[in-house]
This record gives sequence, structure tokens and C-alpha cells, in this order.
Amino acid sequence: MFIAIGLTGAAGVWAFVVLLRQLYYICQPSEVLIFAGLRQSTASGKRVGYRTVRGGSALRIPLLEEVMRLDLSNMIIDLRVENAYSKGGIPLNVSGVANIKISGDEPGIHNAIERLIGKTQDEIRHIAKETLEGNLRGVMSSLTPEQLNEDKITFARTLLEEAEDDLQRLGLVLDTLQIQNISDDVRYLDSIGRKQLVELKRDSRIAEAEANSQSAVKQAENERITALRRLDKDLAIATANAQKRTTDALTRRAAVVAEVEASVGAELARAEAELPVQQERIKQVTEQLQADIVAPAESESQTMMAEAKGEAATIIEQGRSQAEGLQDLVDSLKRSGDDAKRLFLLQKLEPLLNMLSDTVQPIEVEEVNLVAQKDGGNTLSIATLLKQLQNSTGLQLPISPPKSESPPD
Repeated sequence: MFIAIGLTGAAGVWAFVVLLRQLYYICQPSEVLIFAGLRQSTASGKRVGYRTVRGGSALRIPLLEEVMRLDLSNMIIDLRVENAYSKGGIPLNVSGVANIKISGDEPGIHNAIERLIGKTQDEIRHIAKETLEGNLRGVMSSLTPEQLNEDKITFARTLLEEAEDDLQRLGLVLDTLQIQNISDDVRYLDSIGRKQLVELKRDSRIAEAEANSQSAVKQAENERITALRRLDKDLAIATANAQKRTTDALTRRAAVVAEVEASVGAELARAEAELPVQQERIKQVTEQLQADIVAPAESESQTMMAEAKGEAATIIEQGRSQAEGLQDLVDSLKRSGDDAKRLFLLQKLEPLLNMLSDTVQPIEVEEVNLVAQKDGGNTLSIATLLKQLQNSTGLQLPISPPKSESPPD
């Protein structure tokens, strides 16, 4: 009985272990387990009908979940594109190698679960190859053959950037991409190579010519430096000779200056010796001028000033007297009335007549003879006439006795 119970317990344990092994799943580092059946929320908040486990283990809920595996290992894809037109219309052939894998991070893992779950590695590789070749054709159409051939690294980087979005939508990640070969059927790249070879030869000839020209320039520069050094040497000799002549001139200058200074000193000594004599002469001349000119002039000036003061005093007194006389005359005229004014005018008339008579030029009268009338004439009438003439003209005529008539023979 105990044996039966022990066998039953062992069978139960064994059944539990078998069941646990069917429900317990271990996830390898290079894969992702998808437990589909129950709705879950992703890290971004999106509701999906599965849950993922990466790099660990988990239990499957019986009857409610189904487990699927998604391989994350690397996949190598050989790329080859033939007769893909580049920029400029040149058909090219490109071959390369790409390494891709399924993304294990969100949101790429969800895109891969939705689009690649249940597909084999070959199918996934085919999808990735078609996508990369399409992107490769698109990138080639935007680049010239020269750019594609000369800078393959830039070409691969551009292809990575172009294919990243399309692969991300598929849930794939492009790890590396290497462009191995670029060729064409029309031998365009060969012509580019020949052109580059010609350009290389041209550049080498240009470099050789430049080297020769630089050598010639260097030689000319050396000759110039030699000539400059020769000129510097000649200049140094000329400078030394000039300095020598300058030194000699300075030495002679000192002697000449000393001689001139001695001559000037002698002249100065003579001038200093003659200075007291000249000062005494100046003093003598000054005293003589003082005695001969200044003193008489001062005396004459004082005399003239005294005379002028006297004349001024006389004029002042005369003016004062005339003013007082005129004032008295005016007062007397005011007291006398109109008759006094007439009398004053008559008194002033005589000087006026004298002034008028002075304007007449003098007449020389040698002799005036007055003939008396025989009948009725007498001496008193003639004398009276002469007196009137003298009073009126100012002429004084001598009276000569009458000539006696001689008796006739």
C-alpha cells in the first residue's frame, strides 16, 4: 500500500515536472519570445495582443497564450545592382555586403512582430535585400559616377541614411554596409581612370615645371642675396671711408673753431678795451648836446612860454576890456534909444569908407594945377577947394605961388 502511494506521488511529481517544462520557456540572448494571446500595454502606451521576453525566462499561461520565437541574430546580405542609372544617365553596376538584424528595441520590435513573425531567415533576408537594392538605386540616381567611384564611404553613409527609415518600418536594423565594387558596361569609369591618369601626368609635369621654376627662382634669389651682400660690403667700406673723412673733418673743425674763437676773442678784447673810451665819448657828446642844444632850447622854450603867457594875459585883458566896453556901449545904447543907434552907425561908417578907399590902388600925382578964373576968382576959393580935396581924398597938395607973367618983348 505504501509502495502504491509512493508510486502515485512520484508520478504526480513527474507529471508536474513535465507540465512545468512545457510551460516554462527560456529566452536566449539572440532571440525574443512572444507570448501571444493576452492584451498588454507597451512602454509607449500602445495596446497589443502579446507580451515579449528578451534575455530571460517566463511561464506560458496554459490555454491562453501561445509562444513564438523571433531570431535576432545577424544576417548577411549580398547586394548587387546592375544597370542602375546614376546622375547624368550613366548605367552602373554596384556590388556590396550588408549586415542586418531584427531590432530588439521598441518600436522596431513591434514592427518586426507585426511584419516578420512566422517568416524564415531566408524570407527576411530576401525582404531586406529588395529594400536595400531599391534604396541603392535611389541613392545612385542622385550621385555622379565620379562621386560614387571616388568617395565610397560617403556613398555608403548616404545609403545608410536613405534605408534607415524603410528598414525601421520593417523592424530591421542595418548594422554595416560595405560597397565592394562599382563598374559599368560602357567603360565610363575606365575613361575616367584614363582621364585621371592623364591629369596625373599633367599634374606631374606641372609639378616638375613648378619645381624647375622654383629652382630658377631659388637660384635668382641666391644671386640676389649674393649681390646684396656684395653691395652691403661695398656700403660698409664706403661708410668706413665716410666716417674717416668725417673724423678728419671734425678734427680740422676743432682747429678751425679754435682759430676762429681766438680771433673772435681778440676782437672781443679790443672791443671791451675800447668800450670805456666810447662810453666817455658818449658822455662827452651827451654833455655837449645838453649845453649846445638842449639847454638853449629849454631856455628858449621857457622864454617863449613866458612871452606866450604874457601875450595871453594881454589878450585876455584886452578882451575883458573890450567886453566891458561893449557891454557899457550896449547899456548906453539901450538907454539912448534909436538916435544913439544911428549915431553909432555913423561912427562905424568912417572906418568902412577907409577900408573901401584902401582897396583902390594908389595913384601917383606929380602935380596938380588949379587955374583960377580970371573973372571973379580969388585965392580964398582955391584954398577952400584944396582943403575939401584933402578931406575927401586924403591928398595934400602944395600951393605954389602964381607965376608972374613976363612982359612981352
